[in-house]
Amino acid sequence: MVRRTSHEGADCPVARPLDAIGDGWSLLIIRDAFDGLTRFGQFQKSLGLARNILTARLNNLVEHGILHTVPARDGSPYKDYLLTDKGRGLFPVLVALRQWSEQHYFEPGETRARLVDRQHHRPVGTLEIRSDDGRILTPDDTIIAMLPGDLDRRAGQRAGSAA
Repeated sequence: MVRRTSHEGADCPVARPLDAIGDGWSLLIIRDAFDGLTRFGQFQKSLGLARNILTARLNNLVEHGILHTVPARDGSPYKDYLLTDKGRGLFPVLVALRQWSEQHYFEPGETRARLVDRQHHRPVGTLEIRSDDGRILTPDDTIIAMLPGDLDRRAGQRAGSAA
């Protein structure tokens, strides 16, 4: 078996989480967890994944703090896999991937699973990337810059003091 290179210590925020979620099956497990699946058998039925691969992916998601296990709510000897706060933080990532896919991998009018607002049953609006002053940004409006780690904390303090 070929061992993948770990990105654990990478300076790039895109590379670093790939050890946890860079596998397509892992993203589909997370998608299913957002859809309310909690049991090994439910994930297996949804994905059609071999038991050993599903076990490895679930264990990896637990090890990375994206899922955690709890005793089954029905009192059976099984365990439930639930999203942690860290896992729930992946919601915008999955929405962005879903919307990108809808734009580039589906024909207009083609039937597909859609993400809708639970209250109004309307499709979710397109995600937008905005600057801290509210302007919509495109890739041409951004650059990658190496900044000190405490910059996020200072920005949060400034935002908090303005309130």
